[in-house]
Amino acid sequence: MDRKLKLFLIKSFAVLAVIHLAYFIYGYIKLKSLHEIDIYTEFYRFKFYDDVSISHFFISGIFLFFFLIFFLRNHVQKRNELSKTVGIGVALLLVSFFSLTFFISYSLGFNAKLRTLLPEKDLNKDKTLINVLQPFLYNYTSYSSDKLFNPENVLYPKPYPVIEQRDTLFYDPNNKEYYSTEYTYYSIDTLKMLRANHEKLNNKAKLALDFLGFDFKELEKRMISKKEIGDSTEIIFKGMEVHPDYDDKMCIFLENKNLFSPLHKIPESKQQYQNAVKRYDLLYKYSQDSLLNSFKNLNALLKKYNIETQIVPKDLTKDVFYYRDLPREPLNEIRNTYERGDLKDKFETLDRLFYKPNYLHPSIREIFFGVVIGVWFVLFLLYLIWNFRKKRPSADHFEGNQPV
Repeated sequence: MDRKLKLFLIKSFAVLAVIHLAYFIYGYIKLKSLHEIDIYTEFYRFKFYDDVSISHFFISGIFLFFFLIFFLRNHVQKRNELSKTVGIGVALLLVSFFSLTFFISYSLGFNAKLRTLLPEKDLNKDKTLINVLQPFLYNYTSYSSDKLFNPENVLYPKPYPVIEQRDTLFYDPNNKEYYSTEYTYYSIDTLKMLRANHEKLNNKAKLALDFLGFDFKELEKRMISKKEIGDSTEIIFKGMEVHPDYDDKMCIFLENKNLFSPLHKIPESKQQYQNAVKRYDLLYKYSQDSLLNSFKNLNALLKKYNIETQIVPKDLTKDVFYYRDLPREPLNEIRNTYERGDLKDKFETLDRLFYKPNYLHPSIREIFFGVVIGVWFVLFLLYLIWNFRKKRPSADHFEGNQPV
């Protein structure tokens, strides 16, 4: 490529850079609040009916039209060598790509504004608040679901967590239809010992087993798992029997370990335990004002994300402590009404935008690359045809002027 053509290409890419910057700025200013985020929000999927898509179509078309005119008229003067032709082909491919990707710059600007409105630290703070308060926020019909609430879900305080042992008693061995089921719960305990002392327990282990009230054979029966760690053996076993139904400090709001929206890159088991500790403190350790303030923060969070709510923090706090102290009372009047589905959709969308952004939506990916290759092919084909036509007249003119 000669110097004149290189300068033209540099100017062309500079124009493309300015257009990309304009779309980035437009994407940044387009998002004004978190209220605009919903389940249909993607960074961009090229919808063909909004202002970005329509302007993109015309701006790309106008740029490529004038680029082609100036390129063919001013920079295709003679037939180039193969290496130069390949270089021009690569340049035209880059021009095609960058002239058709303004929407990606728009998406990047949208993403930048989102992270300005909601830094990841604030998103995690909001998730943590909802995860801690989630057991207070279920629809009242959910509190009877064994999938959500059962003693095995309790993580705090000790002796929890526990493991359930289910025993079936048949009244008539010949008739399996008549039976009863008994549920027994045991604490989950851990015992570590040197591998060499696994068969012959050391003194500390013996003391521990004596304290628990059973010997090593009983330990083998109650063993849940055994793992070798270095030169030691870690045994997890069923410890002492516990009675969750008669535990004065174990209410239905603690029988839950599900996370509303897990934090990114933090083990869920760690989050579950930390939330359980905070929830227990709010119920039994701190004053009612602490839970009241938490519900006030929740109310502010729902308004921040434009979630319709009828929660009155003061009333909900009274309900929680009422049902905490009366575990046998049917829980059917807790005043925690809000749009649960909308909140779930909002955080699923935010997780997708934060951690799985689609700057080039899968639904248009194949079409997009097909268009880029198609535009490049047309540009390159016109260049080759124009280049060939430029050579022919000069050759014919030379032959027509040969002396007879």
